[in-house]
Amino acid sequence: MNETGSELAAFTTDGCSGGLSIGWQYLAVQVKSVRATHGERPPWEACCIEHDRLYHAAAPAGSSPEEGFMARKQADEELRSCVVDTGFDRATTLSNDYDVSIETVEGLYTTIADLMYRAVRVGGVPCSGLPWRWGYGWPACK
Repeated sequence: MNETGSELAAFTTDGCSGGLSIGWQYLAVQVKSVRATHGERPPWEACCIEHDRLYHAAAPAGSSPEEGFMARKQADEELRSCVVDTGFDRATTLSNDYDVSIETVEGLYTTIADLMYRAVRVGGVPCSGLPWRWGYGWPACK
């Protein structure tokens, strides 16, 4: 992943990649009730930023391809878990706000987390050239 002599760039993040944070911000501006209930940023955005920190540096130098694969998979599973936890933490409040069951809120967040997991598994492969790829803090693969 990281060639000898290459340096890790300074950390950057776009929040939740794939337009999720940008789309959320647009929605929050357009729909006041979304902004009032959920905020101007996705409620799970901190999960995405932590995920970006892991993707930025990728696996430690000297890791085997298998170790790199497992490190990326763990990062993606942690993202999914964090989003689910965010939903479970908000479930009672959102259940009351929307007059739905806690299980419905938890199910929705689990679905969102699963979709995000699938997206990062497909879209975050190393050496893809994408700005959110595994190891994006290192120079692009040759």
